[in-house]
Amino acid sequence: MNDLKSIVKKASKAKIALPAFNIPYLPMLEPVVRAVVDQNSFALIETARLEWIKFEAGGPDAVAKEYFRWQNPQHVRLHLDHIPVIDEDGQRVDYLAIIRQAIGLGYHSVMVDGSRLPLDENIAATRAVAAMAHQAGIPCEAELGAVLGHEAGPLPPYDELIASKKGFTKVDDARRFVAETGCDWLSVAIGNIHGAISGVYKDQKKIAARLDLDHLESLFQATGIPLVLHGGSGIQREFVLASFQKGIAKINVGTEIRQAYESTLHSSGKVSAAQDAVYERTRWLIGEYFGLKNIQPLLIEEAR
Repeated sequence: MNDLKSIVKKASKAKIALPAFNIPYLPMLEPVVRAVVDQNSFALIETARLEWIKFEAGGPDAVAKEYFRWQNPQHVRLHLDHIPVIDEDGQRVDYLAIIRQAIGLGYHSVMVDGSRLPLDENIAATRAVAAMAHQAGIPCEAELGAVLGHEAGPLPPYDELIASKKGFTKVDDARRFVAETGCDWLSVAIGNIHGAISGVYKDQKKIAARLDLDHLESLFQATGIPLVLHGGSGIQREFVLASFQKGIAKINVGTEIRQAYESTLHSSGKVSAAQDAVYERTRWLIGEYFGLKNIQPLLIEEAR
């Protein structure tokens, strides 16, 4: 089986990105896998801590159980997304225990999010997790900069945010961070935002975000590793496609498929109808929006 680190490197070299689909409700997992296979694509199935704290994913063990029920390693792998050192509510998290558990459950990659820490502390936390992941033979993702959106309450005006570069990943910090942590992939802040998860904001349409592509290119040149775009839902399509050319090799998607599931379940009362909505939305995202249909043969070497 091709290891995930080499697959993401191939994506980066080919200037395409792997879509990574977040699973806040377990019934969403099967239709996402089915859509990826039907599009002859390749994607990550992922779960973040907030999806079992704020939603109904159940935990890394529940998601792993459901993933291995429907797994198709030629098309999908399992990623542990956003395990924060300090969470969106400002609470300290036992992140090492969670990541250790996920590695034991068979996750194919893990992410530590120390972005709310001072730089030196983020480096130290990420270095420890990268060492743990590498010992298990899997890659480690980290985050530097502030990808806003998960905190309670509304965002600052978006035009103000992107004009001021508030929270953007700094090029010199990124160069140092990658050199000192050994992380394999880096989530960067370049104008992207997470979908809201709190109160009435979680049901609202996401801002049509833009990306600072020149800043992205500088980050890629400084780090030399595959970069990750969190908050992939709702970004203007021309910016998404251009980001693949400038260093993004993994793009996270949550809001688009979560809202499809929630709205259909609310209107129909049927889990099966909500699953159909997730399938159709995932299929559309892969084929029409991201243009990632038929990428599987570029990334996976068939066993001989």
